[in-house]
Amino acid sequence: MEYMPYLRDRGEVKDAAELIMMFGDDAGFQAAARADKSRELGNHVHFCRWRQIERLIVLMSVERAVGTVH
Repeated sequence: MEYMPYLRDRGEVKDAAELIMMFGDDAGFQAAARADKSRELGNHVHFCRWRQIERLIVLMSVERAVGTVH
């Protein structure tokens, strides 16, 4: 994985899980769309938040361990 997501709080994990439940394989696209909408509105904080959630969704969809395994 090129970028590990930065998670500010567990609410972002909750939002990612909800998008996966609602949109399935298209959850990442939905997070990206929300990020784009935030950018259009000039809200850079929410833009960055939704981009990180998008990365988390991708990470959650991987069927193997990512990063260091002890």
